[in-house]
Amino acid sequence: MNSSPIRWGLRRQKVRMLNPETLENTLCRAIENVRQASSDFDLNPDVVLPSGRVLKPAAVLIAVTTDGQLILTKRSPDLKHHAGQIAFAGGRKDDTDRDLTHTALREAQEEIGLDPASVRILGDFPSHETVTNYAMTPIVGIVPSGLDFVMEPGEVSEVFTVPMSHVLNTENYRVEGRQWRGQKRHYYTVPYGPYYIWGATARILRSLAEGAR
Repeated sequence: MNSSPIRWGLRRQKVRMLNPETLENTLCRAIENVRQASSDFDLNPDVVLPSGRVLKPAAVLIAVTTDGQLILTKRSPDLKHHAGQIAFAGGRKDDTDRDLTHTALREAQEEIGLDPASVRILGDFPSHETVTNYAMTPIVGIVPSGLDFVMEPGEVSEVFTVPMSHVLNTENYRVEGRQWRGQKRHYYTVPYGPYYIWGATARILRSLAEGAR
């Protein structure tokens, strides 16, 4: 990218926090319990997917701070796909990546300046199939609180946090819908303040919330 990186400090909300031990136990329980792959089409059983489709491998980082905040990004409005949407840091697996954990860490470093050495990996969830033909594997990791980030403005317009207590509460999720390719498509949402979290991000978080119960 030709644009210069932007430094960004996270804004904090005063909410009930999970203590570090409870937080880690909760995340590990979700990793243990979530065994089934998910899809953008989970709430749309009438959609018929091509049997010979080829999914491209990708990974995202579910980065949670030690004080119980989930780190999310708002994608640049200039991107070709999913412009302006809320997402985890992550992306497509490169040929030089050792594995999908490497992919998630590399992408997080490129997009928000997160040092891979600061991430303690706990595990991963089964892959999530997207409408753009990616098999996206969520990698779960703990990071220190109080981090500052350096955003790649060509990819990310904002970095923010959501309390884990919010996304772990299944009552905060809704099913909504809109027209997509001539059909009504349904999807999960988990709004937080001004942030409309939906689609693949909300579906993965819903799996996390269900697995943590």
